[in-house]
Amino acid sequence: MEKLIVNNYGSFDVTFEKAKGSTMWDVNGKKYIDFIAGIGVNCLGHNYKPLVKAISRQARRQIHISNYYFSDVGLDFAKGLLQVTGFERGYFGNSGAEANEAAIKLARKYGQLNGGDKRKTIVTLESSFHGRTLATLTATGQNRFHPDCFAPYPEGFKTIKANDFDALKDAFDDTTAALFIECIQGEGGVNLIDPKWAQAAAEAARAADAIVMADEVQTGVGRTGTYLASDWLGFKPEVVTLAKGIAGGVPMGACLFRGKAADVFVAGDHQSTFAGNPLACAAGLVVLETVSDPDFLDRVNHAGDYIRGKISSWNLPIVKDVRGRGLMIGTQIDPSIKPFDIEVRCLEKGLCTTTAGSDVVRFLPPLNISDKEIDEGLAIYKSVLEEFCK
Repeated sequence: MEKLIVNNYGSFDVTFEKAKGSTMWDVNGKKYIDFIAGIGVNCLGHNYKPLVKAISRQARRQIHISNYYFSDVGLDFAKGLLQVTGFERGYFGNSGAEANEAAIKLARKYGQLNGGDKRKTIVTLESSFHGRTLATLTATGQNRFHPDCFAPYPEGFKTIKANDFDALKDAFDDTTAALFIECIQGEGGVNLIDPKWAQAAAEAARAADAIVMADEVQTGVGRTGTYLASDWLGFKPEVVTLAKGIAGGVPMGACLFRGKAADVFVAGDHQSTFAGNPLACAAGLVVLETVSDPDFLDRVNHAGDYIRGKISSWNLPIVKDVRGRGLMIGTQIDPSIKPFDIEVRCLEKGLCTTTAGSDVVRFLPPLNISDKEIDEGLAIYKSVLEEFCK
């Protein structure tokens, strides 16, 4: 496969052919339980009938139009998304990195309008991850994502330590344009943000006349048991970015604005050819209507509690912590063992997982994963962890 596609991803030598629910089959007919969901993208699993039907119907009507015009389904999705999230306006993109680029550009313009050339700095958090473009890489608070080969990196970013109240004392001043919080640090290790700290950080940023932005590319769209993770963190951002599961597998992102951020962008400030095309919006409507249902979100929380509880109940010595919220789950592994080796063994036995940070095995299963698939996947995971205990 590397001869055909540049292997930027370090892909495994597995080729999938079909899938249904939270189960996939490779070209050899081998079965796998999907605890990744396309890194949180397939939030309604595979071959979800209402989603397939909506995409098929929209493909017969209209797949793409220029953003010089509006589509009926695009307006319906925008109206519904803003109503569910409590934001005033929004911009559609194609990915999480693109949504975060929009947020960064908006923050820079906000700073220019409210302080001139000196107000440019965007404050992010250590161990955060915001994307793979040059600007979002620079915003990312992990040095391993800043290799010299991609330098020079854009200026105007600084990081502070999450959950450190002392770090807030001098974090913001009249050069700060925005605070950008990743609501749970996914790539950093499924690290939880303390709600009291998030609220204090937002208050300190606003006191310096900066706006507050939430990166919910991975935590949004019900992943952590509420439609937005910033809701349970309680800091009410002026800007939120979404992607991953927003359209159930069709590429899409969104950047939503309210309050002081609502009217910053004007015509020509930020554009994208494919952004918010009718096909993606039709898929997004199905996801929105499904995931925003309170009973659905209750099930996400119940399933997440069940998985974390089961892993903890095994009392395996290599498991140092089990953390997360909703169906965003991290198992911290003893540092003598590489999580990647666990990932490889899980795949060999028919379970798709991934890693995060330096010592965490991460689960991001479909939000509607069945109890049976959860138990099948956990049985494989337990057997693998027990192998590494020997």
